[in-house]
Amino acid sequence: MKKVQLATTTNITSSYQGEFAGDYISAALLSGSTLDNGLITVKPNIKFKEVIKKVETDGIIKDATCDFDPTSTLTLTERVLQPEYQQVNLQLCKKDFQSDWDAISMGYSAFQTLPSSFADFLIAHVSAKVAQKTEQNIWNGAAANQGEFDGFRAKLLADATVTDVGGGAAVTAANVISKIGLVVDAIGSSLYTSEDMFIYVSQNVARAYVRALGGFATNVGAAGVNSDGTQWYTGGTLSFDGVKLAVANGLADNTMVAAEKSNLFFGTGLMNDQNEVKVIDMADIDGSQNVRVVMRFSAGIEFGIGSDIVLYS
Repeated sequence: MKKVQLATTTNITSSYQGEFAGDYISAALLSGSTLDNGLITVKPNIKFKEVIKKVETDGIIKDATCDFDPTSTLTLTERVLQPEYQQVNLQLCKKDFQSDWDAISMGYSAFQTLPSSFADFLIAHVSAKVAQKTEQNIWNGAAANQGEFDGFRAKLLADATVTDVGGGAAVTAANVISKIGLVVDAIGSSLYTSEDMFIYVSQNVARAYVRALGGFATNVGAAGVNSDGTQWYTGGTLSFDGVKLAVANGLADNTMVAAEKSNLFFGTGLMNDQNEVKVIDMADIDGSQNVRVVMRFSAGIEFGIGSDIVLYS
């Protein structure tokens, strides 16, 4: 009888779950620019919900007397941070990714950061997509949409105590300085010098500001900052009137948020037992070349004091 030589196939013999699940969820959720750069406050390990207490007082200092006179007013309010459970159910064909993984595993690729196992390669691919979507959800998500939770823009627009400025006018290199100026002018005097005060800007606002300082703003001069023209910016930090600018990749165009980092919260059940990551090779189950990737996690945002936030949207 003639023997038939079959082609070598890649089989995934392990299921990624248990102790590694938290690590992969961390990579997926905490690799977006906002979280990766520590631009807002992260609250992990939220099993169901967490209450954010807000304390407000009136003038607590009074003229001294011999008596105890508790005439100050203390107001306690709260917001509830409740991460929303989400999932990834994805089916991939191994052959679509085989050439990329074979290249790195055989040393033929110039990229040295790809995982050494095929399962890790798929997890990294899916994690990057989850991180990108989470970044978008943080700022511009809408709970009515599949795979999204309400982001800061939606929550801030719905809060009457938030200071709204700008009327949503498009931001360009010609007007960006005056538009950011509107936001800075609306920041409360007690917050202006706060060390963790940021103006979170969308990518198009950041690009317009960089170009304006390169000589495209009327009050900068044609030669731009330090007479370097459009080459003045090399990717460092940006600021405006002493307030730090942070590029939030998930923000919609022409949007800015001025807030303290300590007033913006991202919640997740990062380390709790609701998180799950699995890679299931279907070859031994149905004979196909499909691989199923399953992720389950929770994520959500909330802010503390709306009156301390300025929104340009």
